[in-house]
Amino acid sequence: MEGSTTRASSIRWKILRQALLRTRTDEKSQLGIEKISRKSSSGGFKLIPFQVVDRGAQARNSSDSSSTRKGPDSARDAVVCYTLPAHGSPKLFLTQRLENRGDLHDFEICNQYNIDNTGLVRLWPSEEVLAYYCLSTAEIFCSKRVIELGSGYGLAGLVIAAASEASEVMITDGNPQVVDYIQQSIEVNSRAFGCTRVKSMMLHWNQMELSSSLGTFDVIIASDCTFFKEFHEDLARMVRLLLKGGLSEALFFSPKRGDSLDKFLEEASKQGLKYSITENYSAEVWKRHQESLTGEGSWPGYQKDHSYPLLIRITK
Repeated sequence: MEGSTTRASSIRWKILRQALLRTRTDEKSQLGIEKISRKSSSGGFKLIPFQVVDRGAQARNSSDSSSTRKGPDSARDAVVCYTLPAHGSPKLFLTQRLENRGDLHDFEICNQYNIDNTGLVRLWPSEEVLAYYCLSTAEIFCSKRVIELGSGYGLAGLVIAAASEASEVMITDGNPQVVDYIQQSIEVNSRAFGCTRVKSMMLHWNQMELSSSLGTFDVIIASDCTFFKEFHEDLARMVRLLLKGGLSEALFFSPKRGDSLDKFLEEASKQGLKYSITENYSAEVWKRHQESLTGEGSWPGYQKDHSYPLLIRITK
């Protein structure tokens, strides 16, 4: 029987094969919305309006014009402006990978660090739902230390930094390429964060010890991090290590995806963690979920088990 590492590698090679076989027949415009890794045909709840913008708009938004960090690569990246549905309609600028711009180096890094490549593929619907929920409940993060695990492009963490009065937001991922994208977004959007300290960090869930600078957190957030079963034990252990205890909690947004979520929750229980599951946690998200189920929404092929994230609250 193949081990979990083999299965993960098999999945990555299937993604690579699809990327190499896919033809680039549509090269009309680099700024076309269909070219972004979260293109509309892939589906989504469309809770946070976004548009592709030119790099000048991103530069004008940045307060650090002297930054030496490498900016967006015009051959593979695009700048996406998210307009938050909140008072004043604040904007966040995220650099994201263009559709069909994966390369062999991406998969070399996956194998080197024993990670998956999903953070570069797109901004996933569960991350958007998490970001929307955090925006709607911004008061729970006031004066709190917050960490996002497996963040991908980190929209939810950036939303908390911009829309709440959290004392600190740490946005983490195990993929160094993804962390570089996060850091670019932190620097570009720094004026939106007020007094909140915002940091990026590469964090592997299988780290046996945490650095003294990391410490524990009041709130952990994560979206769609329970899919790969081979990471369940490490993820549950990491949550236990990072939670302060007391009133601290982890907020996970995850679809069931067969039995993957159930298996993770079994592992969380083994680690001594407690959890509760909420299906209807936002009137607006629930409305769009119901529309998608009946075919009235704009999400073709919508499947509840695969696409609708449940809210899991985890405590010590």
